[in-house]
Amino acid sequence: MFSPEGPRLSELAVQALSSVGRGYDLLAPKFDHTPFRTPAPVLDATAEALRRLGPFDSGLDLCCGTGAGMDVLARVCRRRVTGVDFSAGMLGVARERSRPGGPTTGWVRADARTLPFGPVFDLVVSFGAFGHFLPVELPGLFAQVHRVLRPGGRFAFPVAAPPRPGSLAYGVLLGFDVAMRVRNAVWRPPFVMYYRALRFGDLQRELGRAGFRAELHPLPEFGQRPDGSPRVRLVVAERPEERRAGQ
Repeated sequence: MFSPEGPRLSELAVQALSSVGRGYDLLAPKFDHTPFRTPAPVLDATAEALRRLGPFDSGLDLCCGTGAGMDVLARVCRRRVTGVDFSAGMLGVARERSRPGGPTTGWVRADARTLPFGPVFDLVVSFGAFGHFLPVELPGLFAQVHRVLRPGGRFAFPVAAPPRPGSLAYGVLLGFDVAMRVRNAVWRPPFVMYYRALRFGDLQRELGRAGFRAELHPLPEFGQRPDGSPRVRLVVAERPEERRAGQ
């Protein structure tokens, strides 16, 4: 699963027994050599879909990590892109690897649940971060995203179809989820990383409650499942334009 440049088993053990923030600080220098980094085909397909919806002026990469999503924003935003993450280590790597040129780039260390911005963004993206939030935290998280978007702004993130019960992928996710729950039952501080608990129906419901109008855009680059449904979709949730008095 890991390249030779990736973390050793002993390093992963130390990271797994740390808090989420400390664990990612430790993992940061080798994060891009792990399976946890969003694959380039997903980033490229997302950028292509957003290009058809844009262009945008300013963008925010929520839980940006080492900055993979910032490359997507740089392709579709004209003026400024910002990455926010609560791991100083991940932000440090992102700064070092940022590319010159394109829109103005900024990096902010902050918790996604208390974003330090006003409504200044036209686009917010996020890649692979929601498993670090408990289901009860989604309403507050989505409310924060809604608050930092301008009216008419969009919140976009890719979601893969869940693996079928009995498949290898299903077994891997189930095993990982069980291991994390056992770890958190016997060890503190907790390390929240429950990707199997993230259900698409919950995402749609909480986006609606936060005031978003969500649409699904199939990413055809990843084909279809046997039942004809897309393997990967891009969720695009819009903050509706504010109605003027009398309308």
